[in-house]
Order: sequence, then structure tokens, then C-alpha cells
Amino acid sequence: MKIAYVDAFSGISGDMFLGALLDAGASLDRLNEALQGLHLPEAIHLRLSQVQKGAMRASQVHVEVQDSHHHRHLSDIEDILSSSSLPDPVIHASLKVFRLLAEAEGRVHGISPEKVHFHEVGALDAIVDVVGVNICLRELGIERLYASALPCGQGKITAEHGVLPLPAPATLEILAHAHAPLTSVTSPFELVTPTGAALLAALATFEQPAMRLERIGTGAGQRELAWPNVLRVWIGTTMPESDLPLILMETNIDDMNPQILGAVLTQLLDAGALDVFFTPIYMKKNRPATQVSVIARKSEEAALAYLLLRHTTTLGLRVQPIYRFEAQREIREVQTPFGIIPLKVKLLDGKRVLAQPEYEVCLQVAQNHNVPVMDVLQAALQAGQALLDQ
Repeated sequence: MKIAYVDAFSGISGDMFLGALLDAGASLDRLNEALQGLHLPEAIHLRLSQVQKGAMRASQVHVEVQDSHHHRHLSDIEDILSSSSLPDPVIHASLKVFRLLAEAEGRVHGISPEKVHFHEVGALDAIVDVVGVNICLRELGIERLYASALPCGQGKITAEHGVLPLPAPATLEILAHAHAPLTSVTSPFELVTPTGAALLAALATFEQPAMRLERIGTGAGQRELAWPNVLRVWIGTTMPESDLPLILMETNIDDMNPQILGAVLTQLLDAGALDVFFTPIYMKKNRPATQVSVIARKSEEAALAYLLLRHTTTLGLRVQPIYRFEAQREIREVQTPFGIIPLKVKLLDGKRVLAQPEYEVCLQVAQNHNVPVMDVLQAALQAGQALLDQ
């Protein structure tokens, strides 16, 4: 799967995001052509330049328009997008971004989203940024988007509504809605704009994925800061499951009805745990207890930890990184007197060395034929032996 990670160490705006995607390989010519599908009354054209931000090179987007001072309501933008000739996924994603913006502005000013005037965040260049980002993501084949924690500037800015604190109220509303992770930065400037926040809140998951990195796009911000004011987009593919980092989560429980543990085991597996097992132990005061052990991918840690804390009496758990060796495996189907049975086949150095039938399937087949399950298992094992002899 093709994925992208937005490294927003210096914040994010719509034009920074768009510049990074164009820098990563999206076509500027195709983007300019696609934007004509908005059928706007204003003539728009995007230009890309190479700039230096500190020690880093970056691509900077320039939006050239005849008139960028139109104030539009949410319904106006919805009409523009719905009547455009853009692909449906681009339309739906862009609408989601603008609805988030309108809802956030509405909460800040105490009005309905439909009454919000899109001024700074809804000017024509912002429409171009939002739609352009979605066009580029689609062109680059990005199937899933991730994002880093976002830096919060400090101080005040002057906007159309007057002097506002940083982060801007609408930006903060959007980030709160997305439960976005934030970091503190001693900067008197706006680092995360409402448009940048809405793009990530609508499209991204705030975590760093395991990935095989292929290329990086760097988009330039407008301001000159004490550090390179750029946004980096890392593009790559998801890693094979066997390459993902693993963890072992454990907790000891001595004050809980053991009947409930069976339900907890099912919940953990359903939530993504690779394996769950119980070990009888003795704790202080010679109390019998159960050690709950969970093997999982690092990416599932937070969800599984919350599940353990929420559904058991434990007050805490231990987590440690682990690794494992795995044999190659494949699923093959064999014909038996009772029908087709799937086998899990183990391979070492490309050679099949073991073929085991799926027990649950054999049990169901045995019940359907009213025969002992051992008869079905034996028939499947015999058919599987032919695979090993090939």
C-alpha cells in the first residue's frame, strides 16, 4: 500500500502541503489542468519555484489569480465542488475539509456552519490549496495519510476579526476535534493555519507508520524563521507484516473473576493482538493469579493497552520490545472424502515441511457429516502428505 507521512516539524499550511506534494513528483501541469475543472469565474494558475529555507531547498507554490477576495459561504463552496468535473474522491475529500473549517469557525463565533463567511481560510487560494492537495494525493497514489505532532506557536495574530491568540481559535477547534497531538514551540508566529489543520484532521491519522521510504517532498512556508520553515512529506509503502516491530504486553491479575478473562482474550484478538495467552502464577501473600500476555505490533500498543486497562482490574502493565523468527507459510486446499479442507503449510528454505489442517473447519465438516472430528483430521493429514512429497 502506498502511504505518506506529513512531517510537520515547522507547522503546516495549505500551500506548504501542496508544495511538498509537487516536490515529491505530482505534476504541476496536470494539477493546473485539473483545477480548471472547478469552473471558477476567476482565472487561476499555479507556479512553482525553488527556494532556500535555511540550509534546505524546498518547492514554493505561487497561486496567481485575478481576484482572491471573494467571501463565500459553505454552500457556495459545496456548489462549486459538487458541480465541478473533478473525480468524486477529490470532491468528497475536499468537501470534508471545508465542512471541518466551517464547523470550527461556527463554534468559535457562535453561529451555524452555514452562516460562516470564508474569508482568510476560504479565499480562492485556500480553495486551490485544499482541492490541489487532494488532486496530488490521488495522482501520487496515496492510499493512507499519516501526520506528526503539530507545533503550537505562541502570542497573537491580527486577523479579520481583530487580534487573536495563537493557535488561532479555529485552528485549535479543528485540532481538538481530531484529538491531534501538539508540541510547544517558542515562536511568535502562526505555524499551523486553519487550512493546514483541517487538511490533516480530515485526511490523516496522527501517528508515524512503519514504512519503506521511497522519496521525500519538501514544501516551503512563507515566513523566514530561525529554522528551515519547510514541510516534509515522506512517501513509501507499508512494510510486510513480518517486518513490523513487535511488543510483549503483560499484566498480573489476582482480584478479578476469571470468567471475564475469556471475554477479554476475545476482545484483544479482535482489536489486533497477534496472540494472547494466560499463565497461572502466585503473587504476594501466596494468592493465585493470572498473568495476561499479549503479543502485538507496536502500532497497536495504545489501543490494546487501553483495552486492558478498561476491561480488567489491572492498574498497569509492562511493555517490552521483542522480535521473532517466522517460517514461511501458505494456505493450500486439499480434496478429502469429506470435501475440501484448507491446510496451513509451513515452508523452510522454500520446501514444504509440515501441513496442518484448520481444526475449526474440520470440526464443522465433521458435524455436517456426523462423523468423529478425528476422522476428518486424519483424512486432511493424509491428503496434506501428498503436498509434502511433491
